[in-house]
Amino acid sequence: MIENTYSELQIGDSACIEKTLTETDVYLYAGITGDFSWLHVNEIRAKQGHFKTRIVHGMLLIGLISTVIGNYMPGAGTVYESQEITFLKPCYINDTIKAQTEVIEQMDKGRVKLRTLCFNQDEKIILDGKAVVIPPRQHVLRHPSKIR
Repeated sequence: MIENTYSELQIGDSACIEKTLTETDVYLYAGITGDFSWLHVNEIRAKQGHFKTRIVHGMLLIGLISTVIGNYMPGAGTVYESQEITFLKPCYINDTIKAQTEVIEQMDKGRVKLRTLCFNQDEKIILDGKAVVIPPRQHVLRHPSKIR
């Protein structure tokens, strides 16, 4: 886990994770949230819909962005304040998604604006947005070599 304080961040700093979103991920997310829409869990009915197959929950993609924010950029101790999202393309089951954050503005009161993106395995942007977060003001985590 990484912990970047407000004063350590610079415009252009970024981080990402990659994950293949499986049918299991979709069903686990549906079970946690209660969102069992046929768009996500019923292949027969989804074939009749707009995308002609099941798609991954959009909020599951936002969860991947949250993972980047909370673990890498800015990292541990970061508080999410707001998120704007535009879903540009669907995410299908078994797509490999790269979720990425990039510092685009250091704001007043210790806040940072991030560009938030998800790309599919074809490097197409499927989600674009901006988040405002509050990184930690001081380090809380200790580097393992410094623990005594």
